[in-house]
Amino acid sequence: MIIALDFMSESPIYMQIRNQIVMGIASGRIADGERLPTIRAMANEAGVNMMTVNKAYALLKGEGYIRTERRVGAVACAGGIPDGKAAGRLADSLRLLISEAAHLGLGEAEFMGVCASIFDGMRAGAGARVAGGEAGTDGEAEGGKGCG
Repeated sequence: MIIALDFMSESPIYMQIRNQIVMGIASGRIADGERLPTIRAMANEAGVNMMTVNKAYALLKGEGYIRTERRVGAVACAGGIPDGKAAGRLADSLRLLISEAAHLGLGEAEFMGVCASIFDGMRAGAGARVAGGEAGTDGEAEGGKGCG
């Protein structure tokens, strides 16, 4: 799994890891039931402290994007977020994004166009999985179980 981190960004490293995994799951680059690298492997690959990766994985697990299995580790869940708070969190995030877009002068039609373009890009990328042989991309978890 390749994670590109921006160490100069104001966004915390654990959030960058979390966000890239969420985008990977949503785009299909990380398949439902696919094993993620161990905390140690991800930390070594990304050049960060293991506690940073642990924090990202704990957040992802709490939000329902991954689950942990004995002897398998962290596994991606492409089936959505199971808790009822998800819609509220999403609405809050969208409210902020829409406010930022409006501040930049984007109208509703232009904002919706940007959103449609991003959705199209995700759909196009759904078949483009990360090539095998890299850490954490060696297939699905035992039995190919997803989270749904």
